Amino acid sequence: MIGLAGLFRSVQLLAGVLLVIGTLTSAAVAARTTVTDVRLGIHADKTRFVMEVSEKPDFRLFYLNNPYRIVIDMQELDWEVPDSKGRTSAGLVQQYRYGLFRRGTSRVVLDFKQPVKVLKQVILPPGEGKPYRFFIDIQKTSDGEFQQAVEASRNVQLASLPKETKTVAEIIKNQKHTIVVDAGHGGIDPGAIGKSGVHEKKLTLAVAQRLARILKSRGDYNVVMTRDDDTFLSLKERVNVARNVKADLFISVHADSIGRADVRGSTVYTLSETASDKEAEALASSHNKSDIIAGVDLDEQDDTVQGILIDLAQRETMNFSVKFAKYLIPEIAQSGMKLGSRSHRFAGFRVLKAPDVPSVLVELGYLSNRQDEKILKSDNGQEKLARSIAAAVDKYFGTIKP
Repeated sequence: MIGLAGLFRSVQLLAGVLLVIGTLTSAAVAARTTVTDVRLGIHADKTRFVMEVSEKPDFRLFYLNNPYRIVIDMQELDWEVPDSKGRTSAGLVQQYRYGLFRRGTSRVVLDFKQPVKVLKQVILPPGEGKPYRFFIDIQKTSDGEFQQAVEASRNVQLASLPKETKTVAEIIKNQKHTIVVDAGHGGIDPGAIGKSGVHEKKLTLAVAQRLARILKSRGDYNVVMTRDDDTFLSLKERVNVARNVKADLFISVHADSIGRADVRGSTVYTLSETASDKEAEALASSHNKSDIIAGVDLDEQDDTVQGILIDLAQRETMNFSVKFAKYLIPEIAQSGMKLGSRSHRFAGFRVLKAPDVPSVLVELGYLSNRQDEKILKSDNGQEKLARSIAAAVDKYFGTIKP
């Protein structure tokens, strides 16, 4: 037994350890960089974009065209700006958005209808009850001057967007089929927003993770996810993941939203030169703008897939994609999710253009419909949909389990 003096010393020691741990924890929390306000100000000859940040921001700014954009990259930030916070367009700024771009990098993208230039880039130190304030002043300019700014900032942009940002473990071809599961959107690109405010990127990741888990449990497949957290991947990167691992099947998971609240149901899309209908064409156009939303330089994109649709290998791949779609549609129907009015459609989705990988894009349902949104938000609904896709994979490869 220890005496009172020994017990007292032990208590003192424990208190000291807890104090140190508490201090370190507090310091770690304090070190996190938080954005508490984002706003626009209109002046006679300029528009001001302002951010209030808890720590001094380390930023890189560059210009992009087609369309006119200014992109600001900073250290990874916690966005504690209220969802209802003010306007996101004013003055010269047509729209702005912000979010996680890569691990370690947060991004702000400002859209413009006309060429602009940055007059000032200022960081104000804390004072008068305010944290660090970062702001830029924006003014109209000529198209020629804007294009010069794009070229001048190209090196900055390339530094913030490495050529290869997504790496995957090497797949050992051990007679297993390789499946790539692609959770649509992510990071700064939220995708569609539901009636309740839920983001498509969250739901697609949840279903994709369930699907990957189910497929892995089969023991018949090598399973690769394009993303397994809330980060952004360009369309090119998603396609490259499938090609780099020599995937036997690519499944991209999405959830649509349109202006009509009465429309609901799942739809499976495959690639085609010509869209099956105007709705499919519009959806493909919307999805293909994902890179623009995230502030990716489209001029730097790999154009190797352009024109591949006339290649015989691509046509064979498209046929296999259609074959999988035919297995998938009845499985989704059995899951309890209603099918769309046209359960199989096709259009020129950029993410489906790997010439050597059968690929489908699954719109699980409409977040603009309360019934579909309720199913997609529920654990039960997500699990049933994931299992329906896994069942279609089994039938496609002939690996059906009893």
